[in-house]
Amino acid sequence: MVKTIFIDGEAGTTGLKIRQLLQSRQEIELIHLSESRRKEESSRYEALNDADLALLCLPDDAAHETISKLIDSSTRVIDASTAHRTNEDWVYGFPELQRDQKLKIHDAKRVSNPGCYPTGALSLIRPLIEEKIIPVDYPITINAVSGYSGGGKTLINRMENNANEDIIRSVWFAYGLSLAHKHVPEIAFYAKLNHRPLFSPSVARFRQGMIVQVPLQLWNLPRKPIIADIRRALEGYYANATFVSVVSEEMCEEHASFLDPEELNDTNHMRLYVFGSKDDQQVILAAQLDNLGKGASGQAVQCLNLMMGLDESAGLV
Repeated sequence: MVKTIFIDGEAGTTGLKIRQLLQSRQEIELIHLSESRRKEESSRYEALNDADLALLCLPDDAAHETISKLIDSSTRVIDASTAHRTNEDWVYGFPELQRDQKLKIHDAKRVSNPGCYPTGALSLIRPLIEEKIIPVDYPITINAVSGYSGGGKTLINRMENNANEDIIRSVWFAYGLSLAHKHVPEIAFYAKLNHRPLFSPSVARFRQGMIVQVPLQLWNLPRKPIIADIRRALEGYYANATFVSVVSEEMCEEHASFLDPEELNDTNHMRLYVFGSKDDQQVILAAQLDNLGKGASGQAVQCLNLMMGLDESAGLV
């Protein structure tokens, strides 16, 4: 049976990518509004309530307002904003988060799509918390670099519009230095950490792609794990995952001098690396993904597939 899907905010970066991934699907019928009708609240709310499933690609305030119009609706929702990510009434849309997460998403009426940075960070931290390799009160540091598309239309325009006097000319820049990045509560909540992680994000002059790193001093962890323990924990956790894989030790050695953040662009895959120094008992864990793929639109489609009872990989590469 064909399911009707409405993308509210389809003109944005995430919405456009979701539309691209869904538009050729035979089991899906997209509800499309003209540009003028998208600006009419009545038309939007009618489409939302008529759809079998709605994907919200809106600012946080607009997402809250939209949900208030769906209280009595049977429409199922995936929200790509930050608005509901730590709301326990919503199911977190990271299918690989824990063993029963796919079933929770399948049964859910409301799913919050994760942020791109949290997807990478949680993929590395949550398994080690579950295996008690990292204590819940351990001081975690996260370093990350993303393509500029993660900043939305404003940053894309500043990066790409050469006629704009405000263009950013640097190859790389740090941001979030107030230590109040909106993704931090999400990471702490789903990693089950007692303290906020120290998160240092940055943006580089490439459109999409991402690397998230978590450095660990193994000698300072209570159980004094070795590198093999870290690798074993991650491999076991993702043994049956479709889109998350742990890179072999040999491949890690090959990538130790250069890890390309754009390597998985236009896919929904995420690769996890364990780079280590046995002599110094140190590791750097790294997640490599497309911030518009597994970090946003691809993951939303993966959740949509699960909610519709389809193969989670339908329409994804």
